[in-house]
Amino acid sequence: MNQSQTPLFDAMSALYKKRPISLHVPGHKNGWVFSKKGEAIYNPLLGIDATEISGLDDLHAPEGAILKSEQLLADLYGVKKSYFLVNGSTVGNIAMILATCREGDKVLVQRNCHKSILHGLMLANVQPIFLQPDFYEEWGIAGGVGSKLIEEALSANPDVKAIVVTYPNYYGLGEDLTELVRLAHQKGIPVLVDEAHGAHFQLGSPFPKTAIFAGADAVVHSAHKTLPAMTMGSYLHVNSSLVDVGQVSFYLQMLQSSSPSYPIMGSLDLARAYLAAFTSEDKKSLIKKISDFRRELGALQTVRVLEAPPGTSADPLKVVIQSTNGLSGFELQQLCEAEGIFTELADPNNLLMILPLLKTSIDFPFQEIVQNIKSATKDRTGSVEANQVGSWFAGSSITDLEITYSVMKHSKSRPVVLREAVGEVSAEMVIPYPPGIPLIMSGEMITTDHITNLKRLLELGSRFHGGSSLSNGELIVYESGHAG
Repeated sequence: MNQSQTPLFDAMSALYKKRPISLHVPGHKNGWVFSKKGEAIYNPLLGIDATEISGLDDLHAPEGAILKSEQLLADLYGVKKSYFLVNGSTVGNIAMILATCREGDKVLVQRNCHKSILHGLMLANVQPIFLQPDFYEEWGIAGGVGSKLIEEALSANPDVKAIVVTYPNYYGLGEDLTELVRLAHQKGIPVLVDEAHGAHFQLGSPFPKTAIFAGADAVVHSAHKTLPAMTMGSYLHVNSSLVDVGQVSFYLQMLQSSSPSYPIMGSLDLARAYLAAFTSEDKKSLIKKISDFRRELGALQTVRVLEAPPGTSADPLKVVIQSTNGLSGFELQQLCEAEGIFTELADPNNLLMILPLLKTSIDFPFQEIVQNIKSATKDRTGSVEANQVGSWFAGSSITDLEITYSVMKHSKSRPVVLREAVGEVSAEMVIPYPPGIPLIMSGEMITTDHITNLKRLLELGSRFHGGSSLSNGELIVYESGHAG
């Protein structure tokens, strides 16, 4: 197929040029009615913020421009079926789980998954079996799940119906999934992959191998994370008869807005074309720019640039640094922000930068970034020792929940102070955000390690989703006996 085509964006652009009179939603009427305060910024976009009128197709029953754009997307990624998502990778993760799993099914799940995976498991009312990921000591973060652990878990649980993994992790690190997929397919088990941060892996080496090439059955991509697409714009790919595309379509229609954003969808169409037009010369130029940037950062006395742990592949677009002067990642982030450098993520040890997928003709202020980080960290010292927060996932390599999702729905809960929470069953997810990976899950027994790491994260200034009573020094737990 001709990947230079952009059918949906072209249809939107053609409508925009006609300057039509809107007697349909949305209420701004192509920008005719809008707040004067925001007019100058929003007006260029309002003319394409339309609805399912003639020529623009319908996301939930595509027959025209959207269908053609999704077919181009599937062709580029080499899959059976691709979908545009306007509710982020969250909706893709939930939809692929609901489409594949039935109530009560056993599902192997990578423990350091995004909260949307857990929400999908809850909605499907399955029996999750959590697999402890590898832990990268120098980075102080969790990685992926090895094929040996998958093999062990499958042997202990021969009735598993699906495997859900995250690849790569938020920091761009991952291990080839080919062997994991092979083990699953030997038993007819589908592998569902949250590859949110790998939409550009299609470009091949030196980027990590995409889960699609490894044979995964369903893969979700956050196009907006590393491709030039608008926030919330994502893709879902199905590439196997082990995943029912009819069910996927049904759940996407159920979970996504019936008034999807055309600006987001148009940007997804353009992002696909941008990726398709990325040449070997573009890639060579980009990798050189990144290598130069990493070298110049590494020459600073105040920070060090981390390298991929043995046995893993690292996404060149992810650059992770640590302070050499005892600053936490959070402190490092605050200093950089004071110099106008806003990074993706900080944790107790690291500061993560996500670089753009630059073509040869596009410049980026790498030199300014290096100079600003140099200025931000000059004469700054702290007292943090590397890796003061250990693995969140200490303990057994294969675990399950203390109570089922069904029981949780009918259970009463109460707050307890942190020191009394050990041995109780959590009634809420506690999620440092970003990266959105639960430290404590609903239905999980709270351990001493949980509390130790939670206290340390609080001291270092981490932000949380969930943990509604953390400000009072409390966690919400289920009452003894659990059922209300």
